[in-house]
Amino acid sequence: MAQVELNGKTIECMRGDITQQGDVEAVVNAANAQLMPGGGVAGALHSAAGPGLAKECGPMAPIRPGEAVISGAHNLPNQFVIHCLGPVYGVDEPSDHWLAECYRNALELADSKGIESIAFPAISAGAFGYPVEAAAEVALVTVKQVITRLENIKRVRFVLFSASDEQVFCSRLLSTIE
Repeated sequence: MAQVELNGKTIECMRGDITQQGDVEAVVNAANAQLMPGGGVAGALHSAAGPGLAKECGPMAPIRPGEAVISGAHNLPNQFVIHCLGPVYGVDEPSDHWLAECYRNALELADSKGIESIAFPAISAGAFGYPVEAAAEVALVTVKQVITRLENIKRVRFVLFSASDEQVFCSRLLSTIE
């Protein structure tokens, strides 16, 4: 785990299960365009949240790369789920632009709803093929740029599924913030 303070706000990264982040108000779903259950993060969140999540999300779909929408958390230990469609690496170009838009739009949406804490997975770094080192760079640079101008967000957490992804994000967090 790594943690830094930036203008009174906390950015942290840790290895864990995105469905078990009960101390944050909102978790972010690395969603598909239809906002339905799938593999990876979307499958895990929908499974833990129960069928009400898919029912609520249906009318909001489809979303496009970089877009963020918000729903209730249903059976998750959070209040909200923010759904972002990350870019498919090498297909949705420029990938770095669309990935940065995911983080920016999710943070701005959360802030506009008065949310103080949010947990992100490594958006696009799984089935969508984004190299984890590049994904971490885009994610952390974007969060650093956006977080200082937000009124409500006080804590941003990156929850990484694997030890290797945690190492990459933690290392990048410490070097990006310095």
